[in-house]
Amino acid sequence: MKHIVLLVGARPNFIKVAPLHRALAARGVSTILVHTGQHYDAAMSDVFFKELGIPAPDVHLGVGAGDRMTQTKKIMDALVPVLRERMPDALLVFGDVTSTAAGAMAGTVAGIRVGHVEAGLRSFNWRMPEELNRMIADHHSDWLFVTEPAGMTNLKNESITHDRVHLVGNVMIDSLRAMEPAVAGSRILTDLGLMPGSYGTLTLHRPENVDDVDTLRPLWDAISAASVRLPLVFPMHHRARAKFDAFGLSIPPTIRAIEPVGYIDMLALLKGSKVVLTDSGGLQEETAAFNVPCITLREQTERPVTVELGTSEVVGRDRSKILDAVSSVMDGRWKKGGLHPLWDGHAAERIADILKNA
Repeated sequence: MKHIVLLVGARPNFIKVAPLHRALAARGVSTILVHTGQHYDAAMSDVFFKELGIPAPDVHLGVGAGDRMTQTKKIMDALVPVLRERMPDALLVFGDVTSTAAGAMAGTVAGIRVGHVEAGLRSFNWRMPEELNRMIADHHSDWLFVTEPAGMTNLKNESITHDRVHLVGNVMIDSLRAMEPAVAGSRILTDLGLMPGSYGTLTLHRPENVDDVDTLRPLWDAISAASVRLPLVFPMHHRARAKFDAFGLSIPPTIRAIEPVGYIDMLALLKGSKVVLTDSGGLQEETAAFNVPCITLREQTERPVTVELGTSEVVGRDRSKILDAVSSVMDGRWKKGGLHPLWDGHAAERIADILKNA
């Protein structure tokens, strides 16, 4: 294989594509980087390209804002002609965002073989848009690159043939390890007046947590109560901020809301945290890599290895569980985590070897 299109559209994709872009180049495989424009502002896009050392996209589809169906149609309408014109040997899609599912379908329509990086993850919660995106991408893919053993089981249960499935590890960890020297040079803790271990980091953005006031208000009350024990830093997603404003939710002095930060500064915040409270999937992985306790504010996780081997525990939105989990960290009772052997910083190299020889 000599010629591959790499499709990205949102922040998690950028983090995952960076090590694979380098690994393919090192093996003499040419790539075309296509950005759908799903995340279209500089805070969510340009800064990550710069920090991760990703070149400017070769093609920008410019789909912009819209609901899932609108974005999906725009991506497919724009991407299929690009694929038919370029005729790559393969199209790679990443993760579980709208661009992932739309890209996989576009590849099938254009007659291009598709690879899905981070295949096989399942939360079994169909209220999550990411769950449908994962399923669509997996069932339109010729190569399924899996991060953890549960993904292998999930794909087997869905009758996806073994010859298409490869347990390769986690490219998110590849990026994290590559960025550790830059993380050490981050000034964000100094700029915020923080000492390592003196604070927790909070992220909150998933629709099932923030879109309904009757759900968000008691969850926020529980988080606010937890922050009395340990102050929290809250890099606040613009979408979450809009919901807080609409619902009239105030931020207590024990929670410090800041603007979204770049990848390097976010890793520095995580690494210096006493604990992380989050509804993010990627942060469950990154905290495991840093051996930082992670309180996962969801009812289930598609990344069970972060609970089985790592530092994460799933507590949902239960007030008592959230407060008990924070107390467990503060009292030194939190479990000691580890990493799956393939989360070793070399997943992208394994993927690149498979594709080069395909």
